[in-house]
Amino acid sequence: MSGDDVAGTVLVLLAAVVNACSTVLQRRAARDEPDDAAFSIGMLFDLVKRPSWIGGILCMILGFLLQAAALTVGRIAVVQPLLTAELPLTLLLAAWVFSHPLPAREWVAIGAMAVGLAGFVYCLAPSGGDVLGAPTYRSVIALVIGLGVVAGLTAVGASRHGQQRAAALGLATGTLFGIVAALVAAVGAAWAGGFVGLFTAWQTYAVIVLGPTSFFLLQSALQAGELDASQPGFTLMNPLVGVLWGVFVFGEVPRGGAWVVGEIASAAVIVGATLLLVRSPALRAGEQPAEASPARSG
Repeated sequence: MSGDDVAGTVLVLLAAVVNACSTVLQRRAARDEPDDAAFSIGMLFDLVKRPSWIGGILCMILGFLLQAAALTVGRIAVVQPLLTAELPLTLLLAAWVFSHPLPAREWVAIGAMAVGLAGFVYCLAPSGGDVLGAPTYRSVIALVIGLGVVAGLTAVGASRHGQQRAAALGLATGTLFGIVAALVAAVGAAWAGGFVGLFTAWQTYAVIVLGPTSFFLLQSALQAGELDASQPGFTLMNPLVGVLWGVFVFGEVPRGGAWVVGEIASAAVIVGATLLLVRSPALRAGEQPAEASPARSG
């Protein structure tokens, strides 16, 4: 791993810590919104009155800046997978805030997640890649496919309620987060050319449009149901899209041969640990269910 990748690793782990704080704070603020408030601007106007939501947004901004810095100095295929550390950190923070001790199963899953992450990054060890030198048509094709997936998942979420809506929107949000991360990596590389390079890169304007869109989707996903429904999408789709974009668009080359076995095994451990951790009662500790809205009562 190069010095730049090490710096990117440190920055993205800091981003994961801050994002964990953001998730807990925003979920506390959004949990009392009625189910039929999703996709509405009124939901945002109501949330902005809640101090915990404001704190969560400030953490989110800081986390975005740390992640952007990590993507600027490190390869996206290294940086994005490490964001899955946000889930165990969220769990530990929720357990501490709500005085909810973690049982042995959760500690085992957290340890497995750490081992899986370390193994995946070590086995993948991508080399090469050129963010700005990647052919534009590759980026456009990846963007169209990715946005098509986001639109489809969002449509599914809009037609469902409760946990099903939260799960679909979580997948859509995680996918869009991965797309925005790839675009931010390109914006960071364009910044090397100064303001001229920054404002002549089409990715800059794509981030301006898609960044707020991903934020709105996140709020809707958090509002729609419990974290155990939406969090798998946040946790798994973001790094998956980032790795795919890094390999197929930026031309980053992961290790092949026997290393592929380690990559697959490590990825399976990460997925399994994620599915265990999202079911932890600590993610819902301290929450009081909101009164049922007319839509829910019906």
